[in-house]
Amino acid sequence: MTRVIMHGCNGKMGQTISGLIAADEEIEIVAGVDAYDEGKNPYPVFSSIAKCDVAADAIIDFSAAPAVDDLITYSVDRQIPCVLCTTGLSEEQLVRVQEASKKVAILKSANMSLGINMLLKLLKEAAGILAPAGFDIEIVEKHHNLKLDAPSGTAIALADSINEELGHDYHYVYDRSQVREKRDGKEIGISAVRGGTIVGDHDVIFAGADEVVTFSHRAYSKAVFGKGAIQAAKFLAGKPAGMYDMSNVIDG
Repeated sequence: MTRVIMHGCNGKMGQTISGLIAADEEIEIVAGVDAYDEGKNPYPVFSSIAKCDVAADAIIDFSAAPAVDDLITYSVDRQIPCVLCTTGLSEEQLVRVQEASKKVAILKSANMSLGINMLLKLLKEAAGILAPAGFDIEIVEKHHNLKLDAPSGTAIALADSINEELGHDYHYVYDRSQVREKRDGKEIGISAVRGGTIVGDHDVIFAGADEVVTFSHRAYSKAVFGKGAIQAAKFLAGKPAGMYDMSNVIDG
C-alpha cells in the first residue's frame, strides 16, 4: 500500500484525486495539506506542509506556485518523493526543483495524462518515418475559454518530442496571418483554439502528398490527469533521488 500526502487536497484536482484514491486498493491518502479546510476529508488536513507530521511514501502536489518552495524543502528534509504537478513555476523555482532532485526523487511532467505521455513516445517514431518523406507537421490544440496561456504546454511538449527526434532542425510557427509566403518545410505549425468547456484536445497532423496521418488525444475530464498522478506516486515511492517524468512511469 502506497501512502501519500495530498498537497492542495481541497482544490478541484485534490478532490478529484481523493475520490479516485478512495476506490483504489493499492494506495491511500494519509494526510492532506490545504490553507482552507471544511472537514470534508476522511484524512487529517494540515494548513501548511511544514505542520504535517504523518509518515508517507510520496507526495502528490496540485497546489499553487507560492506553496512549492516549502513543499520542496519538506520533501528534501523528510526524504519523501514528490509528484510535482503545480504549473507556473518561476525560473528560480525550477532551479530549486532541479537541485532538490539531487537529494530526493521528484517527478515533474508537462502533462500527467498517461495517454499524452504514450503519444509523446509514438510521435518520435512517426516523425522519424514521415518527416524525411516530406510530410508537413501541424499541431492543433483546443481548450476551454478560461485558459490563459496559448499554446498549451502540452502542445509545446508534443512539438518538442517531434523536434528532438528530428535533431532540433525544425522551428515553430504560431501565427501565419502576417506572413504571405508558402510554408517552410522545416516548420511545425502550432494553433490554439479557445472555447466553451473543452478540457483538452490535441491533434498532431502529418500531411503528405495525397495522404494525412493524424494522432489525436481527447481529455473528457480532469480525472485523466489525476489518474496519471496516482500512477506516478505508486511508481515514485521508494525510488532513489533523481528527476523523473511520466515516460519513466510508462516504461516502468
